[in-house]
Amino acid sequence: MAEASGVGGKSMRQVANDVIEGYSTVNPIFLKRFDKELLKDLYEHLNKAMTGVRNLPVHFNDTVAMRQKNMKLQRLHNAIIIVRNHAREKRIPL
Repeated sequence: MAEASGVGGKSMRQVANDVIEGYSTVNPIFLKRFDKELLKDLYEHLNKAMTGVRNLPVHFNDTVAMRQKNMKLQRLHNAIIIVRNHAREKRIPL
């Protein structure tokens, strides 16, 4: 059903970057076509992306950059929670 390397010709890293930028959203319908290995791989890449976004340097005076960083973190956090809940429903250990 799903490809071994990614989704729709994209790697999991690119899918995580699309989530960061808000180009794609993670929801149960999106995750329906993922098998166990792809779901684990997506979860790992979302966590790596979360670490990368957290490490972005932002000056406290730059409110626009701070807002953009916080939006990216919020999108990633929401995606991780949805993946976790979907995996729990399907009884997939992450």
